[in-house]
Amino acid sequence: MIPHGATWLLNERSNDVRESYDVIIVGGGNAGFGVSAVAHEAGKSIAFIEAREFGGTCPNRGCTPKKVLVAAAHAMHEIEQAPVHGIEVSKPKLNWAKLIEREKDLIGFIPDAMLELARKRGDVLRGTARFVGPNDIEINDHVIHGKDIVIATGSKPRPLPIPGAEHMITSDEVLSDATLPKEVVFIGGGVIAMEFSHVYARAGVQVTILEALPQLLPRMDGDAVAALKAETERLGVVVKTGVSVMAIEKTLEGLGVQFEHDGRSQSVLAERVVNGAGRIANIDGLNLDAANVEHDGLRILINDTMQSISNSSVWVAGDAVAHSVQLSPIATYEGQIVGNNIVHGRAKRADYSVIPSAIYTVPALSTVGLTEAEAKENGLDVSVTVSDMSGWFSTKTYAETAAWSKVLVDKNNDQIVGAHILGHHGDELIHLFALAMRHGISASDLKSSLYAFPTFAADMKSLI
Repeated sequence: MIPHGATWLLNERSNDVRESYDVIIVGGGNAGFGVSAVAHEAGKSIAFIEAREFGGTCPNRGCTPKKVLVAAAHAMHEIEQAPVHGIEVSKPKLNWAKLIEREKDLIGFIPDAMLELARKRGDVLRGTARFVGPNDIEINDHVIHGKDIVIATGSKPRPLPIPGAEHMITSDEVLSDATLPKEVVFIGGGVIAMEFSHVYARAGVQVTILEALPQLLPRMDGDAVAALKAETERLGVVVKTGVSVMAIEKTLEGLGVQFEHDGRSQSVLAERVVNGAGRIANIDGLNLDAANVEHDGLRILINDTMQSISNSSVWVAGDAVAHSVQLSPIATYEGQIVGNNIVHGRAKRADYSVIPSAIYTVPALSTVGLTEAEAKENGLDVSVTVSDMSGWFSTKTYAETAAWSKVLVDKNNDQIVGAHILGHHGDELIHLFALAMRHGISASDLKSSLYAFPTFAADMKSLI
């Protein structure tokens, strides 16, 4: 047996690799580490299987490097607003190559750090995993057995059935391309498109977003999205919804995107076309049928304890779960639930009722709880307070270009059931709403609390 915590490399077949583990974790991201934290503390033998960098999408190809670019967009935004404060500045220019270099420098340590953590908790097997039985996984022609197996394989860009789709890039390439394009088209108006469009636009790129549905960010509150759309268009981004993209064609001038909008055939030319249609569970290469794991090709069917409905030895956590929100804190949370259910034999269930999140545009759009439409669908009698804060003193003081909110309160029990904030430091304030919702603090108590003044938090009294 190899020493505990060692790594079996991709091309190294070893007869000393352990044949059986208490827990096999397929995937080295947040969900997998959530499982391993609990299983390791309980003394379980663990095998990590990962073909790419440890840490998964968020720290390597997602939220962490993305925030480096968003921070630069924030700086550009502050410079844009500097004259309002009496500060004279010359026209700024974002050096894209240096920004990408900075991003890579800041995240470069992550894969090795996460790999070392994985080694401390178990054995690391490098390669692509596939089931060959209900409790057996094959990696590079070697088979290992797991009493419990956790699928924590994360997500991948949603494929789009468009002729010429092979010409599209993904957010991975956006985060690694040191050359700034002149024009970018996003196919899909999801989180990726919205966040990167705000970065690109401030770097001087002409951006077009083509969304098939009537609304950008379709899962979010419609009025909140409308407020963000207006701010996005203020930056010069062209937004078209209700679009049918027909083809992407490579030409001498660049990439031509053919689409139909408002009953007319149209086209737009760009240097880059980005898949902004979201992500799906990364499960198609696992050979699930060999493990008797029921699925529909896109999602694994699980019960409310994160366990496969057809193979009790198999569990799913993180972005590989099709029905939960694809957020790194949720992946860790689900992993910890799975770890506890494996170790302690519990039937612990995830609670998704209060999940604060933000779209990191500039300004950010933050949300927690129900949208107004969802509240009505659930039959709730809610008071709805909408605030256009553009004229408020706090907004004017900091020269915010967009400041808007909507708060929903259940009239029957005075509990906040939803909050949506654009700007106004909403990506921080949203946690106060989440705290109140999670712990049953009434809207009246939140409204009557004392806050430091003048702060954005002090405005919460007027948001409810």
